[in-house]
Amino acid sequence: MKQVILDTSFILTCVKQKIDFFEKLEHDGFKILIPEQTIDELMGLGAQLALNIIQKHKFQMVKIKGKDADAAIINFAKENPKVIVATLDSGLKKKIKSQKMVIRGKKKIEIV
Repeated sequence: MKQVILDTSFILTCVKQKIDFFEKLEHDGFKILIPEQTIDELMGLGAQLALNIIQKHKFQMVKIKGKDADAAIINFAKENPKVIVATLDSGLKKKIKSQKMVIRGKKKIEIV
């Protein structure tokens, strides 16, 4: 099963643009991973709508070493090179060799 790990920027942008990313990822056969640090960042930002959407869907929360979500995702991607990283963070994209999932236009999610 393909795995995708979600970054805070990806979740927030999907919520803002009203993209049902969980349905799309589940339909495409992805196992959805969310680092604890990403949940912490969403809580710190007061992103209650994003947290509500996450809680209604099936995903695996992962414990990864790292002081923040970016560091955790970088560590996870290094240890799991086949994982797809869903992010819109340009700094994070540059640091990861794994495939990335991005949003194109207003509603299209694609892997680059």
